[in-house]
Amino acid sequence: MSRGRGRRSERGDRTGPLRLARARPDAAFTFTFDGRTLPALSGQTVAAALWSSGVTSWRTTRDAGRPRGVFCGIGVCFDCLVAVDGRPNQRACLVPVESGAEVRTQEGTGHDG
Repeated sequence: MSRGRGRRSERGDRTGPLRLARARPDAAFTFTFDGRTLPALSGQTVAAALWSSGVTSWRTTRDAGRPRGVFCGIGVCFDCLVAVDGRPNQRACLVPVESGAEVRTQEGTGHDG
């Protein structure tokens, strides 16, 4: 195989940087975050969509009410919890954002009382 020409996939088409450079995202859609309408792209997680709109925190800690957002980005730390469509304790770094979703800041454990 010659270097620098990209590999061929099993189907015979080229893969690599040139193919990625030609990639175009699907059409944008919107979701709401605490009542604000924000844009998102297919394949983005809730965290990625929030970050791309300049939102960096979306949860407060149970005891001190300190702001939290993404820390690990892989679903281990649970710092990025949000409520999605009324379901609390959703990890924003793992949950794909969907068109029309209602995402809300989570306070403490996310349960009333």
